[in-house]
Amino acid sequence: MKGTNTFLLAALALLCFCGLAKGQDNNEFFMDFLQTLLVGTVEELYEGPLGQYNVNADAKSAMNELKMCIDGLQPVHKAELVKLLVQVLGSQDGA
Repeated sequence: MKGTNTFLLAALALLCFCGLAKGQDNNEFFMDFLQTLLVGTVEELYEGPLGQYNVNADAKSAMNELKMCIDGLQPVHKAELVKLLVQVLGSQDGA
């Protein structure tokens, strides 16, 4: 489990960095990516938040593994992550 957590953190950090490197609003990219990762499909990731990036085969393989990890969470844990995302998005709308 420790390796999976490390992998998840590294993947999310890399995606945040990619957003910064492109001059994109990092919060918007991250929240769109996270929302799609939690409740969307892998295809929606590539069409949505990752659509403007040239994702190579190894990165796609890693993204598929990451999505499988998220989809493999217990429903209660996934629901709590979705609630947290809704809370964060709600606080951004009010800012």
